[in-house]
Amino acid sequence: MSEITMVEFGQLPALRLRAPDGAEATVTLYGAHLVSWIGKDGRERLFCSAESALDGSRAIRGGVPVIFPQFAARGEGMRHGFARVCNWRAGGGGIEGDTAFALFSLASADLPDEVARAWPHAFALELRVAVRANELSIALEVLNTGEAPLSFAAALHTYYLVDDVDLVRVGGVVDGGLAVGDKLDWIFPGVAGALALTAGAAALHLEQGGFTDAVVWNPGALDAAALNDLGDDEYRRFVCIEPALVDPIALAAGARWRGWQRVLALG
Repeated sequence: MSEITMVEFGQLPALRLRAPDGAEATVTLYGAHLVSWIGKDGRERLFCSAESALDGSRAIRGGVPVIFPQFAARGEGMRHGFARVCNWRAGGGGIEGDTAFALFSLASADLPDEVARAWPHAFALELRVAVRANELSIALEVLNTGEAPLSFAAALHTYYLVDDVDLVRVGGVVDGGLAVGDKLDWIFPGVAGALALTAGAAALHLEQGGFTDAVVWNPGALDAAALNDLGDDEYRRFVCIEPALVDPIALAAGARWRGWQRVLALG
């Protein structure tokens, strides 16, 4: 049965979307964080760490964190920005044909005082998550609601679940495909075509727009051991392939930017 319901993910309130064909997605209001995507075939395709805090005390490790307005430590603000650690508003959703979708919003007026003081720009974000069959679509919109330009970076930091990282190949970024194996942190600027993720019999087709770059990341054994929200061996069960806007862009007053990704599971 298709439906949009409120559930709990750990201790976090979340929305669960279920399409008419059985495809599902779960998104926490904390961070508008997609934490589960299950196709109509019943397979989970996102990784979430068993060690991740699910109480709003820190960012969730796994799923699809929304990165805004800073990528990584490339700036003076919070690493990867504040969007992933703020409480978003549920903005509605429903069923359109064979697709279930939900909207989430975050505006400058919603920010905690300490965050607003550190990044005093007027803005509004909207995230749309949609599922059908074995397909996931995510779109992020940024609106400058102020009277002066603002600069921002953004990404959808997607953790894909795999059986063994040694089997992973990423196509579309380098000739012959990219093997992940141990620690890897590469930024590929100016990505124009579709990407592909293969890991044994599993295969994903990845498309993006608005985001100009792609990032492929896995912490490897040594860095994983230093992360207290990731099990020592969990690095073997995921690879991050992120549509990204790594270098900040300027958005004029009243202007809107949109970035999106579409993921199709082929196996």
